[in-house]
Formats: sequence, C-alpha cells, structure tokens
Amino acid sequence: MDTLQYLLNGFGVALTVTNLVVAALGALIGTIVGMLPGLGPINGVAILMPIAFALKLPPETALILLAAVYMGCEFGGRISAILINVPGDAGAIMTTLDGYPMAKAGKAGVALSISAWSSFIGGMVATTGFVLFAPLLARWALAFGPAEYFALMVFAFACITGLMGDAPMKAALAAVIGLALATVGLDSNSGVYRFTADNVHLSDGIQFIVVVIGLFSVSEILLMLEQHFQSTGMIKATGRSLFNLKELAYTWWGTVRSSVVGFVVGVLPGAGATIASAMTYTMEKNIAGASGTFGKGDIRGVAAPEAANNASAGGSFVPMLTLGVPGSGTTAVMMGALALYNITPGPALFTQNPNLVWGLIASMFIANVLLLVMNIPLAGVFSSMLRTPNWLLVPGILAVSTVGVYSVHATTFDLTLMAVFGVIGYLLRKQGVPMAPLILGFVLGEMMEQNLRRALSITNGDVGILIESPISKGLWLIAILMVVVPPLLRLRRRRLTEQAA
Repeated sequence: MDTLQYLLNGFGVALTVTNLVVAALGALIGTIVGMLPGLGPINGVAILMPIAFALKLPPETALILLAAVYMGCEFGGRISAILINVPGDAGAIMTTLDGYPMAKAGKAGVALSISAWSSFIGGMVATTGFVLFAPLLARWALAFGPAEYFALMVFAFACITGLMGDAPMKAALAAVIGLALATVGLDSNSGVYRFTADNVHLSDGIQFIVVVIGLFSVSEILLMLEQHFQSTGMIKATGRSLFNLKELAYTWWGTVRSSVVGFVVGVLPGAGATIASAMTYTMEKNIAGASGTFGKGDIRGVAAPEAANNASAGGSFVPMLTLGVPGSGTTAVMMGALALYNITPGPALFTQNPNLVWGLIASMFIANVLLLVMNIPLAGVFSSMLRTPNWLLVPGILAVSTVGVYSVHATTFDLTLMAVFGVIGYLLRKQGVPMAPLILGFVLGEMMEQNLRRALSITNGDVGILIESPISKGLWLIAILMVVVPPLLRLRRRRLTEQAA
C-alpha cells in the first residue's frame, strides 16, 4: 500500500503541465535521434543534459526529460533498422534480421507498427517490474561479478552463433572478426597501442558508428546498386501500415517473454539492450523451431528483440536509482545529470527525495503511452519512404551515413574507414556471412575483455574463478547447450527427412 501511495504521488508530479510537455518533447526528440544511425540514446541524453541544466529545470523535470529521450531512442532505433537495414543503435541490431526482410516483402508498415507495440509492452513491463521488484532485483544484481559477466557474454555469443540458421560456423567467424576489431586501439591496462599500424586515428579504437554504418549502410547501398543493375527490385510496394489482431495474438506471448527477460538482463549493470535482444531473439527462434521463418521476415523476430531492448532500458534504471550504479552507458550519463543537481542516487534517495524517484517512475508509464501514440500513426508515413526511387534513396542514405560518421571526429579518415568496412561487409554478405554476430562481437568485445582481466586479476591468473560460482556454472552450461544442441537437432531433422524420402 505504501508503494501504491508513493506511485500515486509520483503521478501527481508527472502529470503537471510542465512535466507532461517535457515528457512529450523528450519522447519526440528521442525517436528522431534513435532513427538516425549511429547517434543512439547516449548521445541524445548527453546533448540534452547541459541544455536542461542551463534552462534551470527542476531536477525531477530534467530527469523526466532525459528518461523520455532515452526511451524514445529505443523506440526510434527500430525505424532505420526496418526501413534501410541500418540499426539506429546497438540494441536494434537483431531487429534488422527480420525487420528488413519484412520491408522487402512489402510489410514495412506491419513491421513498424508491431515493433512499436512490442516496444510499448516491453517498456510497461519494465516499469511495472521496477515498482514491484526493484529492491529484490538490485540485491540479485550485486551477485554478478567479473566472472559472471564474462560468462554472460559468452552465453550471448553462444546464443547468436548456435542458432544462426544453417551456417553456425559463418556466424562464429563473424563474431571472431567483431572481437578482433574491438581490440584495436590503446590498451587501458598496459597503455600499449594494439593493431593501430602507428596510425594516430586508431589510437582510440574504431568507432561503433564507423563499423555499423560501413557494414550495414554502405554494404546495403552496394547491394541495392547491384540489384538495380540486374534489374530486380529491392523493395516491394508497401501494403498495410498496421498489424491485425491475428498478428498481435501470434506475437503476444513472445513479446511478454522477451519483455520479462529484457527487464531482468537490463537490471544487470552494463549488460544492456544488445545482450537482451540477442538472447530473446534466439529464445524465440528456438521456441518456434521448424515452424519459424526467422531471418526471412518472421514477425516474431521483430517483436521479440524490440520488446527486450525497451524492457532492458527500463531495467537499467533499477541499479542506478537503488544502488547508485549505472545500469547502462545512458544511465551513467543521467547520473552525471543528478550530480549537477548535487543529488546522489542510492537507497537513501527513495526516502530523501521521493518526489524525484516516483515522479520519474510515473513519467516512464506516461512516456511509453506517448511514444505508442506517436509511433503507431506514423508507421504508414515511415513505410512510405520505401516508395522513394533508388536514384534518390541511395544518395539520401549515403548522405545521412556520411554526416553521421563525420560528426564523431570530423576526420576524413573515418569516412575512408567507413568505405573500407562497406566493401568488406558487401563481400561478407555475398558469401552468406551474417553481420549481427560481427557487430555483437565488436560491441561486447571490450567489456568482455575487461571482465575477463578483472576476474583473472582477483585470483592471480587462476582460470578456475570463471566457473566457480553457481551463476557462472549455469551460464556456461547453457552456453554449451546452445552451441551443441542446434546442430544435433538439424542433423536429426535431416536424417528424418532422408528416411521419409
């Protein structure tokens, strides 16, 4: 009853005219930022944070604005992933696998609308979970140390490589390439420059936006040009702009499952939407079995990762507010906003400043509704972009991609590197090598390496720590099963087919 009373008080804060306007504005800005490839929620929040402070907004209003931007970015990332096969942020990588094939089949509007709905469900499940289970989940998150995080990331790779169609070796190769790219740059522990070829532009490593734009956007442009010269259309005319009740029922339980899993993963500091979306995509593909068409335009392959990455974003607020530990890179920036107001997150925040905490939680409910209201009607508008002729669409995609890459460091080297990755991505895709494991390896590589080093430093190099705790043992066991079981099932199905023939 106390929690309910606090939540009602929070709605009293969130439903003021100022905070409602701020939430709506943040949701709109976040959606726009999210759909621009490479920007992502961290940049969106980082850009608005000094503006909010300069405008002397009250702390609860500033936090509501930044939270709405964060959630809007998670909504917006799916738009470019579905329409042009370029994820708006790392959390939308898995959405490209089935979202873009749906767009090519003339179902862009359906993909956009069902992804908006599943994003809404994911956000609502996460916010509800925050209200009900925040203290319990925060204590559970503390059980994860470096060894457990390393095992969790191995599990994420096992998920994506073990169930990536009939070419797990190609998926594993892509993941290894991604991990190798993540090692380029200055080693934060030893201070040694690794694989930079004495090029100063690589001293900070390869930027995520350069890799993702090159491998997805530029390679997609090359494929579009190839299809054009072969006189075959890439995109069919778009049909319905909204999903129907049958499609809603078809994806419902997968959306709910993915929302719960995404929220739990989001509670783990640093795990993030990338792991959540990869895990849930694999989970739903495994549940679908032979009846699924994942990777070819299965609507469940759009709903599941979108529900998960939005739920993960909501879950990342749990450790930030209850423990004072950022649950993601974006919440780390938001903690900086709290520091500007001399507010220290942690258990005492709930008693010292309840209006701030519960006003934020209530605003998350409101922001989710606002985002759904904004995104569902716009599904048809976004999908109509696909009617743009290739002679205009290709230069447009290239222009947006180039500006996004150049804006990071303002160097032509990044543009050259983007073009190189584009050609590499084109060649890999022509050979059937999937891009999702490569990007997953690149995104998680540094975090995986750092957790491995921390774990080994605790025991002076004893690798036994990696399988010491029950959590680690469980994750390693599931990871092994994920790698071993799918090939055995495919072999069994092949033998049954041969016997039937």
